[in-house]
Amino acid sequence: MSEDIQYPVVDRFLSYIQLEKRYSAHTFAAYRQDLHQFFQFLEQHYGQLELSAIGHLHVRSWLAELIREQQQPRTVNRKISALKSFFKYTVRQGLILQTPMVKVSAPKVSRRLPGFIDEKGMQAMEDNRSMRRGEEGMPIFSDDLEGVTHRLVFDLLYHTGIRLSELINLEERNVDSGNLTIKVLGKGNKERIIPISRELLQQLREYMARKRRELENPAPQVLLAHPKSGKKLYPKYVYNLVRDYLTRHQITTITRKSPHVLRHTFATHLTNNGADINAIKELLGHSSLAATQVYTHNTIEKLKDVFKQAHPKA
Repeated sequence: MSEDIQYPVVDRFLSYIQLEKRYSAHTFAAYRQDLHQFFQFLEQHYGQLELSAIGHLHVRSWLAELIREQQQPRTVNRKISALKSFFKYTVRQGLILQTPMVKVSAPKVSRRLPGFIDEKGMQAMEDNRSMRRGEEGMPIFSDDLEGVTHRLVFDLLYHTGIRLSELINLEERNVDSGNLTIKVLGKGNKERIIPISRELLQQLREYMARKRRELENPAPQVLLAHPKSGKKLYPKYVYNLVRDYLTRHQITTITRKSPHVLRHTFATHLTNNGADINAIKELLGHSSLAATQVYTHNTIEKLKDVFKQAHPKA
């Protein structure tokens, strides 16, 4: 980040969130861009300020410009989070006495209910039968290594609710056959244990054996390997395959078809079937219950539909 060389602490902060906090590559890139934009704005409007001279009014003026540029509230809030993390770091480093972010408020964001796949659609995936018109009942996944790999990607995402980054970083040693669990390394380098079914365990065992038979040099230790190169799966590959399967086989009508939708589906189906919200929080690896409670709204929407259809006074 040579553009902000007058603030070398920026580079130290970025190294800290990448190497010690282990932020995802996406979050790291976003924070790096946000900080560059902020300090570029400061230089253009106020010259080269000392770090200790940056106050809440400077931050507010930048946010006001972002809003004038019609930046989405979610984007603005992410930029605020980047600055909050950065200035908190500089306080801990003894470079400033107080963060200027204490007097900065985030714009309100209307909470959008997360999209999810209904149980009928997920059952079609489980049964390996297409819902596409004219191809109803046809297999979704082929029985070659590629099809087996793709099916396991779907099953792991839906049966465990793990994130995309957690999926591709799974290692064979994370599968505990005796206890029917997998160990996941989540955000902030936090580990959590997730139970799995005997069926999924058998699927994992068969996949690992087949992978070693059919791939010449599969990536060592990695659980899921690319079915052709044997290398570790990468985010774009998984994103594309989930989107393509859900679209091609008409599994769902929701617009956003990403791996994260399967995480939402996992949580929503658990909630709809009476699972304790605190247990779901632990399974998802959420740091606060507030992040998990959004799934109760999906349940309320379902209850409203039932009420409208069944109650004589609805």
